Amino acid sequence: MKKIRLEIAGMSYSQSQSGAYALILGVVGGKRRLPIIIGGFEAQAIAIELEKMKPARPLTHDLFKNFAIHFGIRIKEVIINKFEEGIFYSELICEFDGVESVIDSRTSDAVALAIRFNSPIYAYESILEEAGIVMDDDETFETGKEVKKEKKGAHQGHYEDFLMEELEEMLKKAVGDENYEEASRLRDEINKRKKKNS
Repeated sequence: MKKIRLEIAGMSYSQSQSGAYALILGVVGGKRRLPIIIGGFEAQAIAIELEKMKPARPLTHDLFKNFAIHFGIRIKEVIINKFEEGIFYSELICEFDGVESVIDSRTSDAVALAIRFNSPIYAYESILEEAGIVMDDDETFETGKEVKKEKKGAHQGHYEDFLMEELEEMLKKAVGDENYEEASRLRDEINKRKKKNS
């Protein structure tokens, strides 16, 4: 399967889901984005490393890195290898003494470790086709921009009364507003309907 390299495009705080964040991964040199909802602890672990902050004592992901380095294990790459029912799954491709091993991981943990090991992050093309969002030329993503507060109705995930065309228009607007959390929910609803009708 074809692997596409990703980079961290930004992270936004969710005002609708307490303690949740939207991690935005973007195709290197491309317009596609992969929004992933992650927990606050993992978001903090990613942000601290991106900002090159040094906590007084090692955080969990730092401890994992120190442990791996001490025993000569390195993470060669991270692959987002599966997307099922709105959940992303990942693998750590590790190397020890010339032997490669694959370890299952939550995507948020995998990204937190990838940036600590300076390892590339990939997703399979099929996952980007199913869960990715394409940005137009005039749209940009500002790192750290807050996800806008959700309004009642459709913006809380009640999409049953909307036609497919309306959902696609709402998805386009959510991407334009850089509301990636809403966009990921709309994307999941659209994919669910497509599967149901296929």
